[in-house]
Amino acid sequence: LQENFTRIFSILFEGGRAYLEFTDPTGVLEGGIELVAQPPGKRLRHISLLSGGEKSMVAIALLFSFLEINPSPFCVIDEVDAALDDHNIYRYITYLKKVAEHNQFITITHRRTTLEVCDNLYGVSMSKDGVSQLVSVRLTDYA
Repeated sequence: LQENFTRIFSILFEGGRAYLEFTDPTGVLEGGIELVAQPPGKRLRHISLLSGGEKSMVAIALLFSFLEINPSPFCVIDEVDAALDDHNIYRYITYLKKVAEHNQFITITHRRTTLEVCDNLYGVSMSKDGVSQLVSVRLTDYA
């Protein structure tokens, strides 16, 4: 996990470094794990001191690290891109497309950039006041 996390963090952040450390090295089974990250151009610090977007990118790197070790038939991702700016969303979806070659993702998002890389879209639309309608679009039919 340490190797994957360090590598994927560096890819998603286009540099920098990150690692996992035990909060109690003498009692690893009783202690916790701390995420330490250094985005490019910043000082090394614990994840609690990072911005919201940086925290999201660290969490995404950790998620993708776990998926490399133990792939899942499908994975539900709920608005992990909400705190990301456009540049970080691009890096996230670029890596997501790579991982999606071996995993299936259900992504819940409101971000247009993320929606553009999806194969299928499912949603709810309110065409009239108080009347909800399910919407389904297969983007490959329009590409």
